[in-house]
Amino acid sequence: MAFAIEAARHLSDDKCVDVLVLDVRALSQVTDFIVIGTGTSDRQMRSSLKNVEEFGEASGNPVFRSSTDDRATWLLADFVDVIVHVFEPNARAHYDLEMLWGDAPRLEWQRPSPKR
Repeated sequence: MAFAIEAARHLSDDKCVDVLVLDVRALSQVTDFIVIGTGTSDRQMRSSLKNVEEFGEASGNPVFRSSTDDRATWLLADFVDVIVHVFEPNARAHYDLEMLWGDAPRLEWQRPSPKR
């Protein structure tokens, strides 16, 4: 769970929007968590996913496989227990993973606000 939350934070730090973490442990035999984010450009999306992959390597969670389409509308990194998806807005709306996994609980991933 900690890796999924940190992956979401990395996407957000890299300016991905509408980032969410779905807990699919009770629903999927393939993975435990799904992280979804929306990118703003081809370059930003590729960079964001690369940063998550580098974080995974550094934290002992190496990427098992990654996949990108030619037009960079849907990028994916499979860390086995966590799958990270980065979509361009139209592709995210089309594939609508949030609806597909609609029964999955959403996890809070935002960093706590600093105390003043």
